[in-house]
Parts: sequence; C-alpha cells; structure tokens
Amino acid sequence: MFRFIFKTRLVQQRTIDFNINYSNVRYLQTLQSVNSIAAPTGDQQSLTVSYLSNACGLSLEKAIKASKLVDIKNTQKPNSVRQLLRSHGFATSHITSLVSKNPSILLADADKNLKPKMEYFESVGIRGPFLPKFLCSDKRILKSSLKNHIIPTFDFLRGFVETNENLISALKQSTRVIGNNVQKHMGPNLNTLRAHGVPEPHIVRLIMLKPQSLLLRADMFENVVNALKEMGFEPTSMSFIIGFRSMTNFGKSKWESKKETLMSYGWSESDFLLAFKRQPILMLCSVKKIRVLMDFFVKKMGLKSSDIVRCPNLLMFSLERRIIPRVSALKVVMSKKLSKKDIDVVWYLNMSKKDFEKRFLTCYMDGNPEVMEAYKSSLDSRDSFIGF
Repeated sequence: MFRFIFKTRLVQQRTIDFNINYSNVRYLQTLQSVNSIAAPTGDQQSLTVSYLSNACGLSLEKAIKASKLVDIKNTQKPNSVRQLLRSHGFATSHITSLVSKNPSILLADADKNLKPKMEYFESVGIRGPFLPKFLCSDKRILKSSLKNHIIPTFDFLRGFVETNENLISALKQSTRVIGNNVQKHMGPNLNTLRAHGVPEPHIVRLIMLKPQSLLLRADMFENVVNALKEMGFEPTSMSFIIGFRSMTNFGKSKWESKKETLMSYGWSESDFLLAFKRQPILMLCSVKKIRVLMDFFVKKMGLKSSDIVRCPNLLMFSLERRIIPRVSALKVVMSKKLSKKDIDVVWYLNMSKKDFEKRFLTCYMDGNPEVMEAYKSSLDSRDSFIGF
C-alpha cells in the first residue's frame, strides 16, 4: 500500500532498504575468538594489559584486545586521565566502559584536552550522574574538537530548543547526536519538514523527542514524510511528529512483528492503520506487551478486538497498575448491578486515574465498600480473573 522507511544507524549510513536482495549480501566476520588472541609480549605490552585490567577494570580478554590500540609506556598520563574523570563523578564502572570503547583516551592530555571539554559540558548543565553517562554513550564525544565540533553542535541545537534545559532534555533522548555532524545531516531534513508545512514548534518538538531521527539520510527522511501523508497524517498536526518518531524507531522486522501480532487478534489492514493514526505511540510497545494486553482484553475480559481499535490507548497502560484494579472494581459493580446505566468498560479503562476514582469509586464508598476493596486488592487476581 505504501512503503515504510525505518530507523538507521545514524551517520554511519547503515540504512535499511526494503528493496535490497538480501541473498546477495555477504557478511564478513572480523571478530576473533578469545582463544585466537595471542597474549602480548614484552614489558611495555605487559604494562598496558596490566594497567587496563587492574587500574581500569577491563577483563583480561578486553585488556588484551585494547592493548592492540594503545601502548602505555608509563602511567603518568593514564593516571591523570583517571584522576580527572573521578573528579567529575566517574565511578570505576564508568571508567571501564569509557576505556573499553576508547582505550586511547588514557593517553590524552588531561589538562589541555579533556578538562576544557568537561568544564564546557558542566557549564551548559551536563553534570552530576548524567555527565559520565553522557560521555560513555559515544566514544566520539571526547575525541571531538571542542572548538570545531562540540561548541558549534551545541549552538546549532540550542538555536532550536532555545534553553540549556531543553537541550539537555533532548540529549537524554539521544546523546549520540553530539558525535555526528548535525549541521550537515539535519539541515536538509529540517528543510524537508518545512517544505511539507510542518510548523516550527512541531519541529522543535521532534528534536526534543527524538533528535537522532533528523539524522536520517535525506532521501529516506523524505520517504517517511510521504508515507505518513499517505496514511492520512496532516503535517500541521502534532500526531504527524509522533508518527514520525514511531516509524523511525526500529527496523522493518520489528514493525512487521508488532503489526502481525495485532492482526492475529482479528485486525484488518484498515483497523491497523486506523489504530496507528489514532495513537502512533502504539507501535513503541513491545510485542510481549501487546500480546499480554490483547490476551487479557480479548480472551479474559471478552472485549472485541474492534474495541481496542476504537481505543488503542488501552495498549499503552500497565496491566498490573491500571487495568486489573479497574476491572476488579467494575466487575463488582456489574455483578451487584449497582449501576443503573450500561457501563462502557473501554471508556472507564481509558479515563484518567483522578477521574476514574472521582466519578466511579467515590459514589460507592459508603454503601458498597467492596468496590473500593476490589480496586485496592492484591493483584493476584490477574491469574484468577475470568471475565464479566
């Protein structure tokens, strides 16, 4: 009906083209087994392996591999680097992670190269527990030039999100964008969104929600936009941005697996498209969650699969914390015929917690305390619940 384009590994250009003949693709296995890695010889190599293992926490296997990429002749620079990292909140596990990804960091000039970057990151709000997580997420960050890459990248993104707080919020969605040339790769895609009429505040929202999606290859980015328009999403609506986020979040196989799971409960193609349009975040749910909730709604509660199409929000909720307590209370009300009106179960399940308790529970608190008791009871009822 239309072509879906999905997530790519950013800037490294690992794209997914669904017209590829995968039978012609050959994969080269380059990783050596542990047994095939010869232990280094010589005092310097022994010092490198020993330091990587004892001081940085790498396993012997990883230390041997890393020793092929870094040659520690003395411990002065590595010690300075470790001391700097620890002074900025790095635990041993963080140092192990960072050195595993980028062993050469140990030979960097701590005062001239690394310290200015650390101070800059902290100046814009990347501090505390987030700083080690941020720097360990992508080895390219500390390898990048502060003047020529890091500062221009931050300035470019801040030009959209305006504040450091918003910038940090966006980076928490994807720290990897800092390791890429955002000006080069985001620019054409931002222009594509504008050309299709996406409002500027919605573009900013996409940057906040999923900045890495703007680093897709330009032609694939255009295809995602066109696919969403074919599905009936209006570029001027916020749902367009949410749909874009969902469609670029994973590859074709995961998308198809989730779609097939939903359709196995009786959904048609049009049902699927309607549900996705109503709630694009639906496709961010795992196959396991979709199956567990659909089994509960359809097989145990006896709802029709069309009820879920009508309200796909139901698949976003927690079975234990939301669905089961409400169903337990509804079951008591219905079994005792306490309500004079027909109860729309879907409507009550989709209602906010505050409204549900106000409109449904409080009116039964005096004469029928068992309704509230059922609502707050043990969630063991999940195993014994049969239906209405």
